Amino acid sequence: MAFGVGAAVYFALPREPQAWLAWALLGLGLSLLVAARRLGPPLATAAAVLAACGLAGFAVAKLRIEQVKAPIAVEAAGPQRLEGWVLDVASPGQGGQRLLIAPYRIEVLAPEATPIRVRITLREGARIPAPGEAVRLLAMINAPPPPASPGAYDFARDAFLDSVGGVGFALGPPQAWVAEAKPPWRLRLAMQVNRLRWEMTERIVRVLGPETGGLVAAMTTGQAAFVPPEQVENLRASGLAHIISISGVHMAIVGGFTFAALRLLIAAWPWLALRINGKKAAACVGLAAVLTYLVLSGAPPPAVRAAITASIAFAAILADRQAISLHALAVAAFVVLLLQPEAVTQPGFQMSFAATAALVAMAGVWPQPVKEINTPWPIRLVQGAASWIVAGAAISFVAGLATGPFAMQHFNRISTWGLVSNLLVQPISSLLMMPGLALGAVLMPFGLEAWPLRLAGYAIDLTNRIAAAAAAAPHAQVVIASGPAWTLPVTFLGLLWICLWRGPLRWLGAPLALAVALTPKPPTPDAWISADGAAVAVRSGRQAILLRPDVKLFGAELWSRRRGLEPLVSEAARDAAFACDRQSCAPGASAPAPIAAAWNLKRPLPPGRLEALCTSAEVVVLRNDFRPESCAAQLVLTGADFRRGGAAELHRQPDGGWRVIWAQEGRGRRPWTWGLDLR
Repeated sequence: MAFGVGAAVYFALPREPQAWLAWALLGLGLSLLVAARRLGPPLATAAAVLAACGLAGFAVAKLRIEQVKAPIAVEAAGPQRLEGWVLDVASPGQGGQRLLIAPYRIEVLAPEATPIRVRITLREGARIPAPGEAVRLLAMINAPPPPASPGAYDFARDAFLDSVGGVGFALGPPQAWVAEAKPPWRLRLAMQVNRLRWEMTERIVRVLGPETGGLVAAMTTGQAAFVPPEQVENLRASGLAHIISISGVHMAIVGGFTFAALRLLIAAWPWLALRINGKKAAACVGLAAVLTYLVLSGAPPPAVRAAITASIAFAAILADRQAISLHALAVAAFVVLLLQPEAVTQPGFQMSFAATAALVAMAGVWPQPVKEINTPWPIRLVQGAASWIVAGAAISFVAGLATGPFAMQHFNRISTWGLVSNLLVQPISSLLMMPGLALGAVLMPFGLEAWPLRLAGYAIDLTNRIAAAAAAAPHAQVVIASGPAWTLPVTFLGLLWICLWRGPLRWLGAPLALAVALTPKPPTPDAWISADGAAVAVRSGRQAILLRPDVKLFGAELWSRRRGLEPLVSEAARDAAFACDRQSCAPGASAPAPIAAAWNLKRPLPPGRLEALCTSAEVVVLRNDFRPESCAAQLVLTGADFRRGGAAELHRQPDGGWRVIWAQEGRGRRPWTWGLDLR
């Protein structure tokens, strides 16, 4: 906990500290550890150790940033010719299929300013090149986008830590390119592994078809290129979206299935069972299965965290320790934070370890059933089924309670039928889906993967039916606004107190654990403007009217959910309150806020249109840099303001004025914020 708090403090800083500070804090932490050995009172020793771990967490986070620091693309003045190698096929975005490319050359950038990785969205219908192919394409490349709104999650930080220095979209299909040099050996190795994963993905889709095979492939290789978008939405609405991402559930089933199967086989062979430790042998094979699955999945951060946790559990078995315990979980969390200190800021880490800690704590107080002797097997079968149903419901309920605050704060929606959906899918996933996927992957080199994949495909079809039914049920999702930023760490500490403390005093953490749910929400803004000024949303009651329903829809939806609003994307709803043409919108008599916007960049507005916007609105948003000399509006925002401040929220003040909150002010001056030179 102290190590994680130290890392979190580093990522919350408004300015980047110097690199020497990390080494100084490491030295100070070591000094505290040495001093702790000589301190007499246990309380002083504990305080010194915790302080040393906190300093180490801060220092390791800073050194991690120094390790991954790489060039970030500047704003593109026009199309750029990109030549490089396809490293991987990334998960599709809202704009379509995406490629992760290792550039060899970007024509307008010097070699030292060329990003290490860029993520490019392909045009609809374009051929998807396989990993390892050398390609040339024309693209618009910019820096990774800033947060969609002030205080929202910073995806640019994740891109920076993944060495992705540019994102953009292709203006034409990828073309074959004859590489002028060989890529580095590490890049070649990564491309070979990803090509194997891509070939497995295509093979699975050929066997099962895209409707079923897309999700099967995503759960086997981590490649989500063929998953239909409607399935993704149904899974999110039903609380089952976690099965798409290869994480703890998948690793636990693969490792546990391998461990249990091999231990059963060894026990069934008396000659071998008398000569080896069957439990430890099964643990070794289970560990190998987990690591193999990690490679096949492409090693995304959730899979890495899950693999570390599973590896610690198997190592505990090999060391004759308890595999499932809070001690093992603490070691796993420490290893994850040592390798990826940024995980402390990511929803996946927070939710997975909160859920795992809650389940391990529940296991410690769960009553152990009395093992009866000579009970008839029909009675034992009924008792076992009843116990399994009760335990499954308790697991889903406790995990849902532990992850609920993070879902409310980060994703702003709760799946009403998530508990029922997960309870129904749990036996399908454990008994049919994951064993079928594991056997299919093992038998694929021998051409015998068809029948286990069809078994997994049948399980996927059942899962999709459950997800579709839950998504179509009344009130399938509830939108909840985010609380103040301080409530999430307080909730996390409260949950950990409940899990780590024993006895009645553990419930002292309950008020802290409810901070996200009970703390009053911040005032809802009256309007939102995207980071480039191209999109504007105006609040109308508990809904948001988008002035351009087809532009920046992803960012508008993120903002509206974060503020507890439902986005209105229909032009009819907009036209009822605003008078809009192809380049601008002016408020009408029924507009919820007197805000006007013009999103023309180069083409001038019709004569008199800008003057009409200024006289009809209190706030005028201009995407270009032209600032009128005389404008009756109280507030005029131009492209220069958005380049400096990013996305904005507007609040109307009691005195009739307007207050603007900029996203960039909350990000500070860090290496991932718009590529600022912080030296």
